[in-house]
Amino acid sequence: MSGTYKAIGINLKSTPLGESDRLLTILTEEFGLLRAVAPGSRKHKSSLGGRSGLFVVNNLLIVSGKNLDKVIQAETVESFPGLSQDLKKLTAAQYLAEIALYQALSEQSQADLFNLLREHLTRLENLPSIVTLPCLAHAVFHLLALAGIAPQVFRCCITKQEITPDFSDPDWRAGFSSVAGGVVLLSELDNLRSETVALRKAASGSTKILSDRASPSIQAPPELHTQITAIELYLLQQLTKPDLLETLMQADPPAFASNQVWLPIERILRNYAQYHFDRPIRSSTLIDSCFSPASALSLQNL
Repeated sequence: MSGTYKAIGINLKSTPLGESDRLLTILTEEFGLLRAVAPGSRKHKSSLGGRSGLFVVNNLLIVSGKNLDKVIQAETVESFPGLSQDLKKLTAAQYLAEIALYQALSEQSQADLFNLLREHLTRLENLPSIVTLPCLAHAVFHLLALAGIAPQVFRCCITKQEITPDFSDPDWRAGFSSVAGGVVLLSELDNLRSETVALRKAASGSTKILSDRASPSIQAPPELHTQITAIELYLLQQLTKPDLLETLMQADPPAFASNQVWLPIERILRNYAQYHFDRPIRSSTLIDSCFSPASALSLQNL
């Protein structure tokens, strides 16, 4: 962009700059991810002060600069004050912002990402705190789907065979592999490992005969991240539904709303996202602090 331009954007990151400015990382609908200075926004009476806060959606007037663009005018369209009033919701919002930052592109329209993030922040703010963790998992799954890297949760990544959770067997398990791209049948993974061992033995024997040739390259089976229960697979499959949270809230009491049920789901998605983006989700450590059983017990005793 050159000269002066307009954009609608949501602030995903804010860093102090100099004595009174802020450096904003903004996800805009029209131009994707951009960084711009909000001059004087840390001054007490600055008109940009509140408008440069996290998760504030503004209509922006921006001047292009040689190194950094500069926000010269901002009109707030929407903000999410409820997020800052609930530590769990604020932490979940920061988590979503990190994922959006990892997948956002610059200098091209990011309308779908902008609208999806805005939609899930609205849900996160408005829904009861009891469903904060499933709300986070739901949003993460849909952000991954938008990026084209959502995990496969209905079919085995090895055989493409449909996997249905068996609630009648308490010992039933499936596997989840970030490397493979989602759920796997444990029996098929074992078969693949056995086949790999046999091929390597055969290759080792052939190299003794043909020692002057390199041994054949044999691909190792995908690494298993974790085993998942029938309930965990069921919840992963439910994340594909746009009305999941509404369904949870209509039940009395809310079905599967317990943090103990959703913590494994969040951790599966966390490891999957970190593997595919090849970057850590720093807010996840706060998720552990906010939603762990020990943390919940401490809050109850205050």
